[in-house]
Formats: sequence, structure tokens, C-alpha cells
Amino acid sequence: MHSLPGIVAVGYINEAIDEGNPLKTLESLLLPTANIRDVDPDYAQHYQDVLYHAKSQKLRDSESVSKVLWLDEIQQAIDKANEDKDRAKQWVTLIVDVNQCLERKKSSDILSVLKSSAYNANNIIPECADRYYDALEKAKELKTERVSSEGSWLKLTLQEKYDYYYNVDSKESSWVLPESCLRKESWLMGKEIEAFWKGYKQRKSYMLRRQTFIDNIYSIVKIQSWFRMVTARKSYLSRLQYFRDHNNEIVKIQSLLRANKARDDYKTLVGSKNPPLTVIRKFVHLLDQSDLDFQEELEVARLREEVVTKIRANQQLEKDLNLMDIKIGLLVKNRITLEDVISHRTKLNKKKGGEMEILNTADNQGIKSLSKERRKTLETYQQLFYLLQTNPLYLAKLIFQMPQNKSTKFMDTVIFTLYNYASNQREEYLLLKLFKTALEEEIISKVDQVQDIVTGNPTVIKMVVSFNRGARGQNTLRQLLAPVVKEIIDDKSLIINTSPVEVYKAWVNQLETQTGEASKLPYDVTTEQALTYPEVKNKLEASIENLRRVTDKVLNSIISSLDLLPYGLRYIAKVLKNSIHEKFPDATEDELLKIVGNLLYYRYMNPAIVAPDGFDIIDMTAGGQINSDQRRNLGSVAKVLQHAASNKLFEGENEHLSSMNNYLSETYQEFRKYFKEACNVPEPEEKFNMDKYTDLVTVSKPVIYISIEEIISTHSLLLEHQDAIAPEKNDLLSELLGLLGEVPTVESFLGEGAVDPNDPNKANTLNQLSKTEISLFLTSKYDIGDGESVDGRSLMIKTKKLIIDVIRNQPGNTLTEILETPATAQQEVDHATDMVSRAIIDSRTPEEMKHSQSMMEDAQLPLEQKKRKIQRNLRTLEQTGHVSSKNKYQDILNEIAKDIRNQRIYRKLRKAELAKLQQTLNALNEKAAFYEEQINYYDTYIKACLDNLKRKNTRRSIKLDGKGEPKGAKRAKPVRYTAAKLHEKGVLLGIDDLQTNQFKNVTFDIIATEDVGIFDVRSKFLGVEMEKVQLNIQDLLQMQYEGVAVMKMFDKVKVNVNLLIYLLNKKFYGK
Repeated sequence: MHSLPGIVAVGYINEAIDEGNPLKTLESLLLPTANIRDVDPDYAQHYQDVLYHAKSQKLRDSESVSKVLWLDEIQQAIDKANEDKDRAKQWVTLIVDVNQCLERKKSSDILSVLKSSAYNANNIIPECADRYYDALEKAKELKTERVSSEGSWLKLTLQEKYDYYYNVDSKESSWVLPESCLRKESWLMGKEIEAFWKGYKQRKSYMLRRQTFIDNIYSIVKIQSWFRMVTARKSYLSRLQYFRDHNNEIVKIQSLLRANKARDDYKTLVGSKNPPLTVIRKFVHLLDQSDLDFQEELEVARLREEVVTKIRANQQLEKDLNLMDIKIGLLVKNRITLEDVISHRTKLNKKKGGEMEILNTADNQGIKSLSKERRKTLETYQQLFYLLQTNPLYLAKLIFQMPQNKSTKFMDTVIFTLYNYASNQREEYLLLKLFKTALEEEIISKVDQVQDIVTGNPTVIKMVVSFNRGARGQNTLRQLLAPVVKEIIDDKSLIINTSPVEVYKAWVNQLETQTGEASKLPYDVTTEQALTYPEVKNKLEASIENLRRVTDKVLNSIISSLDLLPYGLRYIAKVLKNSIHEKFPDATEDELLKIVGNLLYYRYMNPAIVAPDGFDIIDMTAGGQINSDQRRNLGSVAKVLQHAASNKLFEGENEHLSSMNNYLSETYQEFRKYFKEACNVPEPEEKFNMDKYTDLVTVSKPVIYISIEEIISTHSLLLEHQDAIAPEKNDLLSELLGLLGEVPTVESFLGEGAVDPNDPNKANTLNQLSKTEISLFLTSKYDIGDGESVDGRSLMIKTKKLIIDVIRNQPGNTLTEILETPATAQQEVDHATDMVSRAIIDSRTPEEMKHSQSMMEDAQLPLEQKKRKIQRNLRTLEQTGHVSSKNKYQDILNEIAKDIRNQRIYRKLRKAELAKLQQTLNALNEKAAFYEEQINYYDTYIKACLDNLKRKNTRRSIKLDGKGEPKGAKRAKPVRYTAAKLHEKGVLLGIDDLQTNQFKNVTFDIIATEDVGIFDVRSKFLGVEMEKVQLNIQDLLQMQYEGVAVMKMFDKVKVNVNLLIYLLNKKFYGK
């Protein structure tokens, strides 16, 4: 423990150290209370430096509790400083003695000088004394030569921190730089002197060691060999153990390296313009067809047939259900008998389980019987439909040769059937090529002004929209619109009514309901009069605000879902834009984009928004329906979006909505970007990776499922319009039609025995049989076949297959090298083994997927014969310009590389197609289930009707066994009224531009058509027939339900809706 006086002294000493004053530090060290020993006043500066350094180190020490130097630490520092003093004196003595010895040229004294002055005299070797002297003398001479003038001061640095100065002449010493310090530069300093004797000692030790090695070189080599062996063995065993410990990681690394090498090779195959034969050879196995390929092809074919059949069945069910809706509606109004409804129900139930009128006899007789003549006819039909499918110009011309009502039916049945409703990539590609060709043809021949596309009803546009709303595009519309449409429908508080008159009437009705008294306000007002009431204005503004909010939601859903839009629709939009621009180069970008908008929004999306239940956008339960308020809300949104898409502002009769014009302009800009981006799609060739050789590398032939009626109808239309679509006699279509001859009847098509000639219902049976569907495997007339002439393309294909067989078994850097090098016996054996394996696979291959007989025969040739045949084929191909020997036939190798790439892509697309077909089939099954639910609902309703009739004991007897009276009522006779008589009955309210006294000169004939609930109304003036319109009883009932009291016919005749319905009931249905 330190005494109190000692602690005070410590404080003084630390304070002096901090001030940096050496004299004050010395004074504090000499305090008696400090009791510091061996303090020399001459070394005050060095004490200050050492103490300051010691305190600085203590301050930097984070583990030190105290930040001051205590007495024992101060004493240690003083002792250390005194040691520095002694060491400095020793160095000075060594430097002075050695340098003076050198100056006196006393070489004999050098050893004694070094031994007496050096720290470790043992390191000095007496035998090296002369060498020491010579080396030191030479070093001093070099230093002296460089010095021109010098003083007498020596400078030493101790511990690389403290400088010590010594004057040789005056014997003075100092720890502080003297005022006039001129150093003695010619003298050797301590470190320089020490280096010489240490160097010589090391050198001598090295020489002795070296001599020992020389004397024992044999033993050393043996020791080194042994050591290297042990080290190598130890390293090997360690490495081996390391590999064993990391076996899994090593396998992964090796796999990665191999994969990288394979990837680099494949990049060469894909990216190189001329991939080398060595790379092609590595991947040629990808062209092999495995059992999985065949299974997937068969599964695709099965699913495709199921999808096409299901689409047809659902379409027929939908038509029948729509007719059932009408019949039940008429039944409700007592306009047809219950027997008529039951009759239709019976037919509907036959289709409920998905039964198709397809008879097995069609496969055993008729077109698919195995007689040579009928087989030839079948092959010709397969070639005909392949030609129509792959050459869109024929169908494009045919569509515009027919009347519009016929062409629409032809498109909905035959064309979509021919392309299997685009159920795979190939058929979607070909259908898009047809759409493109037909659209360009229609624009060239039928569009005279830019706006004709918008104002008219172009056939191809209608066909494109119909297709994309079908089974494949329906899911897209659901994803696009279902969430927002459902939100609008489910919002029970949402009321959007932008008609001032309707808002006014609803307000008046509300007042009367609340007060129970008749309102004094007028009931019939104009738009301007309705807008004079503040209540109407407020309600209208609230509706407009709701409309803007809801429209934003629908717009955002559309804009954000561009990727969901079907590729085919976007591509046709692109074709439409480019074709219009090509025909009308002066058309502005805005005009072109409005036409695109007319297709994408108005024709494709708008109807689905207005009537989501009609396009399966939302799920409706059987018997469920959208009410009038919900329908009006959706219609209002659709109207705003329609105006925005066409950049049409609210004006004229919609002037009261002009506050939305700014919103319309902003929305149009959003639509404009959307329509422009929608047209930014690749060409089908790029999208689907298709070209003219695609059919030649696929495993299975294209197949379509088509009814006999459609085959006969197509044959008939082609013959009827042959001069227009194939005017040249040598045209391939004309050739095929010539081979087929006249259009067959259903009976001749099916063959004898298909129908009993004595069957009293033969016509009906034949009609049913005409609906029979058969599968046609499509082939080109000029595919490679037995005995057929081989053109350049088919020869190229045969040669490629031969080359693939050869390069599998015979390596080489170029094709020329392989063909010129004879095959070894082992290569022939390997090739024969491969061909046996292929024959086994071919034996399991389905008939429709097999290669032609000539190709199978070529495959069995020995290796050398194949090479000779390749050489002959290559010479022929070089003459036709397909290949060149100058580049060693690289062209045909490029074709093989392309086949390999396409095969991989095709497999990938096939897997995607399988998933897509399964998804489509699931959706179709769900839709069929919904239709079945509706059928069950109708069954329940009709049963209830029967029960009610039995309870009321009705006079008409209804027999369900089919043996009663003929069902249904006879068709009613037409009725005729003058306008005066109808006016008298209150049915007719007035005729524009015609006085009442002229009504007697106007007559109306009302005629019931074959379609239930549809009436033709013909008008005559003074006996001259003027116009004709059709009335649909369902439309009249809807008007009555919505409260529409007055409607117009012929755009000028005003009639009372309620009294017109009463008249039709009375005259045609006996109500």
C-alpha cells in the first residue's frame, strides 16, 4: 500500500509528466516522499520521454483500472531509462573505437576492439578478424567518399523511439537535439558494424553445413526419398479419406461438370449457325421415339377426341335448353300444350348422359370398311381435309363465296371441327393462319372505309370472337371479369340509373308509396323536365359517382390482365391493325387503335359484362337469374367503357352525363396504351415454333373428328364454288375433287346394309346416321409413300434418317469423312443390333404412327449400303440445290440439328397440351354438369305441372306412353287487322307522319312462324307490302316485366305492349 505522502508525490509526478516539462518531472522525481532511486539529473529529458511513453501505453490499455503511473511503475520506467543510458554508452564506445582503429590503419587491433566493445563477444570469430577489418575499411571508405563536410556529433536511436546524441570531440552527450548539431557522416554506426561480424558468422556456419551434406550425400538422398514417400502416402491417404467423407458432394460436382459440358454442347447445337457433326452425334438419340412418347401421343389423341365430342355435346345441350326455356315460358302463358314441353323434355333426357348418336356400324361398313375402293376414297378425303387445313387460302375464299347465313353455320361447324377447336398447338397455329388469310381477304375485297370494320359485322371478326369465347377462351373471360362482375352483382345496395326520366318516375313512385296518395306531379316528362327537380339531380349525381367507382374497378381488372388475353385474339388484332393501315395508309394511329378496341373490348368483352350469365362468366344455379337492377348496373358500366374505348364523349341525348367526359378522355388514354400493347405479339411461327416441316417430325398424324353430314356438306360446297376457289385445272384441290367424283349421299357413304330399305322411318334414320362422327387421320397427298415419286423435300427427309442411322454407329469429324471411311465389322454388328431394337419398338407402335413402308425397308439395310444410298441421294440433292459438297454437306446437318431442337420443343409442348386438354375437359364436364342440373330443374317443374293438372282433373288427356293423341297444336292461321281496327282496340297508339283517318288504308298481317314464340308482322299500305318485322314473345314479356308500356315497330308505329301480348295470346293460343 502507498502512504499518503507517496500518493501526493505520485500525483505531482503524473501531473509533471502530463505537462511535458522535463525539469518539473525531474523535480517531482527527486521529492523525498517519492523515494525514487538512481535518478540522474543529467537525463531529465529521457526520464520524461520514457515516463510519458509508459503512461500513454497504460491509457490505451482497456483492462487497466487506473490511468496514472504508480511509484513502482515509475521506478520501473526510471530503471529502464538508466539501462538505455548504459546501452548508449556501450554503442558509443564501439563506434568510436572501431572508427578510430580504421582511421589509424591498425588492423591488428580490430579483434580486441570488437571483443571489448560488442554486446556479445562470443559471436565474434577470431579467424575472421582480417575479413572483418577489410569489410569495415571498405564500407568506411565508401561513406567517406560521399561526405563533403561533417561535424562531430553521433546520433543513435534506441528501441526505435529515443534519440541519443554524443559529441566525439567534447565528449558531451544529450537526449535532446543540440542547437548546432552537425553529424559525423563518415563514421560507421553500430548497426553497420554489427552486421559485418554476424554475416560472416552465418556464412561460415553455412559452409560447414554444406560440407556435411556433401560428405553424406547418399544418406541424405535416402532420407529425402523416404520422407517424400511417407509424405506422399500420407497426403494420398488423407485425400482418399476426404473423398470418402464427401462422396455425395463429389458426385454432385462431377454431375455439374458433365451437365455444363452437355449444356455447352447443346448451346452449340442451338446457337451455332453450323453445328459440328461431333455435337449433333451426341444429341441424335433425342430423335428416338420412346414408349412414353407413344403413350403421350395416344393420350393426347384420346383427350382431344373427348374434348371435341364434349364441345359438340355441350353446344347441342345449350341449344336444346334455350329452346326449353322458350317452351316453358310459353307454357307459363298457356300458349302451348304441356305435351309439347314433355316431348322436348324426352329428347333432352336422351342427351342428358352425353349420349351421341354414333353407331358402331360406321366403323364396320361404309367409308371405313376395308374394301380397296372405299379405302382409297377414305385416303382421298383425308388428303382433301389435310389440304384444306394446311392451305388457308381455299377456305378463306370459300367463306366469302357463300351467303352470310350459310357461311356462319359453316364456320361454327365444319371449320372449327376441321381444326379440332384448336385443341393443340399445331391446330391453333393453322387456325390463326386461316383467320389471318381470311381477314386480309375480307379487308381487301369488302372494306371501303376505315369505319366499315366498326359499323359493319365482318364475317372473320365474328368468327374470331366466337372462337375465343368458346371452350378455350371462356376461362380467360372468367379470370378477367368474374371477380369484378360478381362484386357488382353481389352489391345489393348498388343502384346505378343514369336515365333522368327513370330516376324521376322511381322518385314519384316512392313518394306515392310513402304518402299513400296520388302525386300531383306529372308522370310523363322529358329529360329536360326531369332534370329541373333537385331530387332527380342529386340521385343522378350519386349514380354517376357510383358508376365512376365501379367502372374503375372493371377497367383496372382489364388493364392489369393483358397477359390473360388469348394470344390468338391479340394476334388477329395485330393483323387487323396492320391490314387496315396497309389499305388505308393515311389512317391515324388513333383510328387504328379504335378499330383494335372495337375488336378487343366491344366485341369480345362488352357482351360478357352486359350478360355475364349468358357467357358463363359467373356461376348461376338452375332457375337463378340476374335481376333488372343488376342488369342495368352492368349495362351502365359497359356503356361507359364502350364510350371510353372508342373515345366517344357523352353528347346530345346523353348531355346530362357530360360531367363524365373528362373521365372518358382519361380512360381512353389507358385503353389506348392497352390496345397498343395488345398488338405487340410475335408471329405464330415464332410463338408455336412451327414451319412447313413440323408435320414430318411429329410422331402421330393429325386427326380430326367430323360427322358424315359435315364431310358431305364440305364436299358439296367445294364442288359448288370450285371455279372461284380453285380455277386452275392442275390445282391440287381440283385434282382431289376429281378423284372423289360426285357428292355421295349418306346411304352411299355408309354403304349397303347400313339402313334397312324397308324401314318406314328410313329418312329419319339416315338423318340420325348423318350425325355419326368418324376420325380422319390427315395426310398429304405427296407424303413419302410406296411407289410414289420422290421430290426434293421428301428425299431430304429420307436422307436425314439414313444419316442419323449411320452417325450413331460410325464416328467421324465430318459427314464426308464418315461416308468415305469403310465401316468396321464391330460397327456393322452394333448397327444391326440397333436396327433389331428399332424393329421391336415399331412392332408396338400404333398403326397411325408408323412410318411408310419404304422408310422401314431402308432402315434394314446394312451400314455400308446405307452409306452408298446416302451418297447417291446427296448427289441428287446437290443437283436440286438443297445441299452442297463445298461445305461438306453442312446444310443437311443443320436440318438434322433443327429436327433435334424441334423434337425437344415438341415434347415440351405436348406435355403442356396434355395439361391444357385436361383442364379444358374438366371445364367442359363442369359445364355439362350445370346443364344436367338445369335439366333436372326443368324435370321437377314439368312434374309439378303434371301433378297440378291431375289435381284439377283437366279435360285434355295427357298420355306419357306415346300412344295417345298426336301431341302439339296445329299451326295457327295468319290474322289480319287494319291499323284503324288495332287503334280501336288500343293496341296501336299512332303512326308517325300518318293521320288517324288514313289508318284504314294500312293493314297488318301477323303470321306465326315455325319457331315457337316468333311472329312475322307484315305491313301494307293501299295493298302494297311495305316492310316486315319479327316479334319475339320473350322480348315482349321482358318489356312487360321491366315496365315498358309502349314500343315502336317499323321505327314509326307505336303499340301498347300489354295489349299486343293480349292480342297474340287470344288469337294464337286461345287464351
